[in-house]
Amino acid sequence: MTARKVHLVLSLSLLLVVACNADGKLRENFYKKSCPQAEKLVRDITWSKAQSDPTLGAKLLRMHYHDCFVQGCDGSILLDPVGTTQSEKNAVPNLALAGFDVIDDIKTQVEQACPNIVSCADVLSLAARDAVSFPFNKSMWNVLTGRRDGKVSLASNVAGKLPSPFANFSTLAQSFSETGLNVNDLVVLSGAHTIGVAHCGIISNRLYNFTGKGDADPSLNAAYAASLRTQCPNPANPAKTVDMDPQSSLSFDSHYFDILTENKGLFQSDAALLTNRGAAKVVQRLRSPAKFFAEFGKSMKKMGDIEVLTGTAGEIRKQCRVVNQS
Repeated sequence: MTARKVHLVLSLSLLLVVACNADGKLRENFYKKSCPQAEKLVRDITWSKAQSDPTLGAKLLRMHYHDCFVQGCDGSILLDPVGTTQSEKNAVPNLALAGFDVIDDIKTQVEQACPNIVSCADVLSLAARDAVSFPFNKSMWNVLTGRRDGKVSLASNVAGKLPSPFANFSTLAQSFSETGLNVNDLVVLSGAHTIGVAHCGIISNRLYNFTGKGDADPSLNAAYAASLRTQCPNPANPAKTVDMDPQSSLSFDSHYFDILTENKGLFQSDAALLTNRGAAKVVQRLRSPAKFFAEFGKSMKKMGDIEVLTGTAGEIRKQCRVVNQS
């Protein structure tokens, strides 16, 4: 094929993608015409990876969350630093993120099937859903697609954007409000803590020196605090981790809300959900698995729509770690 014909094919592909999203809104089956196998391909690869790594759901869900809360769901968390310019993944809250290699593998195979069509932002959104869904053998929520990839990723943009595990309720609510999410979304999405682990250093102060007097956080269940101290001796080992949801860290379920009512939320931000009457009511409601799954899907849809790039904004990266060469 001549260079002119290749250019024509790529131009037509771009026009097709742009035309499919002329209204600037995400939609289901965005790639139905331009790359009909895209979502199945992402799912099949993700499920294959999840089969050998049961922690993948927690990894990709956290990555997706960290992406969306910093300048929107644009895949900027995936970009590597350039020279001396640090990217989002170099910021302290993102240093423990994992699963970038999985996204790379998926993107490589999707590019082979449909060059220059499927964005890295959509790959991440779909893969996060699919990794969590693998144990259920079905999709646990719908993912709208049509995102395009951002071209900027700066570590300096992360500060103050990601809700802190040390935050009180008002700070958490404000952080979510700034992204268009409400208190219900805050409680529902906190349910993602039902899977995954946390480093002991994050909870060390809560266990050993909460008020500066060598004490533990009084809002933390005493027996649970004692158990955590056996797992996380003082001073904290930076490599040591503990389950965020005791005995259930590999199971995506509503168990997190049960332990919250027993004052066993691992983070201060978990415990903070019980300090607001409205949020505490949501916690009680979400102890029902059916209600949690339904609500989680709705809130993930909202989160996945934060400041998305569509139409001709941004680009479709060929590789998720680097912007396209102009």
